[in-house]
Amino acid sequence: MAKKEEIDPETAELIKWCTEVEQFLVQGGATLAQAQENIEEEIEWYMDLFYDGKTPEEAAKAALSD
Repeated sequence: MAKKEEIDPETAELIKWCTEVEQFLVQGGATLAQAQENIEEEIEWYMDLFYDGKTPEEAAKAALSD
């Protein structure tokens, strides 16, 4: 039986944060698929914003202004 891989709290918080960014991207005019694709393609950039203490809304605004 495979052992279930546990997600550390920091990773769980990053996932939650990205989900919130996704919602702001959709509110800003992106489709859900576009928002998810952008986050997947630019994950390192989003991680930098996360660790810099940016809010999900600030991250989405930055992404939408590009």
